[in-house]
Amino acid sequence: MIKISDAREVSQEEIVALYEANKWSSAKKPDELYKALLNSDYLVTARDAGKLVGIGNALSNGYLVVYYPHLLVLPEYHGKGVGKMIMKKFAQKYGHLHQQILVADGGAIQFYEKCGFEKAGETQSMWIYKGGDH
Repeated sequence: MIKISDAREVSQEEIVALYEANKWSSAKKPDELYKALLNSDYLVTARDAGKLVGIGNALSNGYLVVYYPHLLVLPEYHGKGVGKMIMKKFAQKYGHLHQQILVADGGAIQFYEKCGFEKAGETQSMWIYKGGDH
């Protein structure tokens, strides 16, 4: 049974393993990744019998806007509702805010559309990115 928690009881090793399993370049910066996640406004974990199977974080001013930078689920748990459970936890905390923002690409686009997100008008995502996974 998957348990979703808004706890910060997660080890750097668990996080890095999850990011490596998803081939995210931020796994190559383990100290920065760990500190970034722990310093998020909100951090949600998903565990199956104690094993970390998903994580998501949010950055927010708490009044108008929230940004969801990361949501990862172990590949063998894709399609099992873990990501939706994490997004539901975010909705409980941030659903009242004026603007919820994220950047999605690839197969994640369809997932987020199912969660109620849509393309933001004629806006264009822009970034300075130092990773190698896109």
